[in-house]
Amino acid sequence: MTRFRSPKRTGPDGPLSGIKVLDLSAYIAGPYGCTMLADQGADVIKVEPPAGDNLRHYPSTLEGENRAFLGVNRSKRGIVLNLKQDGDRGVLLDLAAEADVLVHNFRPGVAERLGIDFATLAALNPRLIYCAVTGYGETGPMAGKAGYDQVLQAMTGMTRLQGRAGGPPELTYGSPVDYYAAALVASGVASALYERTRSGVGQYVGVSLLRSAMAMQSARMVQGPGERHDISRDMRSGGITGLHPTAEGWLYLSANTAHFWRALCELTGLAALADDPRYDTVKKRAEHADELVPQLREVLLTRTAAEWEDLLADDVPCSVARAVEDMFDDPQVAAEELMATIPHPTLGSYRGITRPVKFSRTPGPAPFAAPSLDEDGEAIAL
Repeated sequence: MTRFRSPKRTGPDGPLSGIKVLDLSAYIAGPYGCTMLADQGADVIKVEPPAGDNLRHYPSTLEGENRAFLGVNRSKRGIVLNLKQDGDRGVLLDLAAEADVLVHNFRPGVAERLGIDFATLAALNPRLIYCAVTGYGETGPMAGKAGYDQVLQAMTGMTRLQGRAGGPPELTYGSPVDYYAAALVASGVASALYERTRSGVGQYVGVSLLRSAMAMQSARMVQGPGERHDISRDMRSGGITGLHPTAEGWLYLSANTAHFWRALCELTGLAALADDPRYDTVKKRAEHADELVPQLREVLLTRTAAEWEDLLADDVPCSVARAVEDMFDDPQVAAEELMATIPHPTLGSYRGITRPVKFSRTPGPAPFAAPSLDEDGEAIAL
C-alpha cells in the first residue's frame, strides 16, 4: 500500500493532485517551494532529522509552536528519519522509490555521503524529479559553502541598493531571496513534471540562492560594451517616487509616467509643476529632486497618509505604509480569500496564508497545519 495517500487532503483536486513529494529541506527556500506544490494538491511528506528543521527553534510568541515553521510548512505530513542510520535510510529509499519529487537543501557532497544523491535515486526510480537547493550552485569555488538569504543580499548588491545614498547598506527583511528561490523550486519542479509526461524520465533540477538573488535583479544586470560599472543609476526614480512623511504616517507613491506625474501635481495643488519643461521626464525630475521633494512634502504634511490614499485613489499609485499585521483583516486580502482558518492540535486553530495561485477548474484541496515533529511518522513508516 502506498505511504503517500494523505487522509488530511480534503476538498477539490489541484493541478498536482496525485503527485508525491518528499521534502528533506529546511529553513525557507526548499520548504516553501514544497508548500506551493502542496497548495496545488501534491501530497508532501516532510522528512526531518531527529532535532527537527532549524526553523522550529526560531523565537516565537506562540505557545508551544513556531510562527515561521507553521507559515512555511503548511499542508505537509511529517516524519523523523536519521539518515545516518541504515534502517531510517532504508525507509527513505522505499519512499523515494514511489515518489515523483524529492527536494533537499544539503550542501554539495552531503547527499552523496548519505547515499541519497541523484545518481543513486535515479537508478532506484528513473521517473524521480530530484531538486537540490544550494547556496551558490553546483560548481565553482563557493559550491561547498552554506548560503543564507541575508548573506546573498549582501553579496549581490541588494543591501547597498537598499541603503540611502551615502548611508550604510541595509537589509531587506522578510527573506526575499529565499522566497523567490521557493518560487523557482515550485516552477522548476512543475516544468520537470510536465517534461516527464513526454519523456517518461525524471531529471535533476538545481536551484540556488545565488541564482535567485541574481534573477531578482535582471533589470539591473545589463551591461553594454565598454560601459562603466555604475549600472544601478538607471533604476532610481529620483525622490518623487518613494516614501514620504504625512501629517500621520508615511505614504508611498509612484509618479514615473507622464499621466501619473500630472495627476499628482494637480491633486496636490502643484499643477504648475506639471507643465514645467524642467520636470517633464523621470530623469529630469531625478536631477531636480532637491527642488521638487520639499515642495511635495510640504503639501503632504497637510493630510494623513490614509487621507492622501483616498484622495489620490486610482489617479496615482500609492499606499499607506502599513504594518504587516494590518493585512490579516485587509478587505482586499479577504476578497481574494488569501487567509484561511487552519485547525491545529495544540493551538486549536490559527489564521494563515492559503493557495496564492488561482486555478479555475482545479483550485486544490483545503490547507492543513504544518506537522508537529514526527506527527505522521508511524503511519508513513509502516
